[in-house]
Amino acid sequence: MRKMLLMLAVVALGTSAAAAKDIMQGTIVSENSVSCGTEQKGHKQTVELMCQEYVIRTDTTEYHVRQKKEEHKALLPVNAPVELTLSKDRMKFKVNGKEYEMLVVSESAVPAAGAAPAPAPNPQPQQ
Repeated sequence: MRKMLLMLAVVALGTSAAAAKDIMQGTIVSENSVSCGTEQKGHKQTVELMCQEYVIRTDTTEYHVRQKKEEHKALLPVNAPVELTLSKDRMKFKVNGKEYEMLVVSESAVPAAGAAPAPAPNPQPQQ
């Protein structure tokens, strides 16, 4: 019985590790500058650091990703196709043949195509 459980655990871990390395296709949907901390300049002066945050959309999920370090200044083109892989809270992707690694700060499901918003409730009773 123990061998069976151990075998199932190994198979489950191996499958999840292999799935994490799968290459997905996506598109950079938008870019925004966001605050990513402060830096001490001089004795009493602090400077706010800005980082780029990108929204990358796959078939099913939108990922909000930020650069790992403030010094990464290259702006990535919006609507550019990307090849990406996910590993925990990190995303590695290629844009125009160049590789980048960013932190995933949030993710959400892509709204279904053609999905209509829920109708507003009608406060008046019908007669």
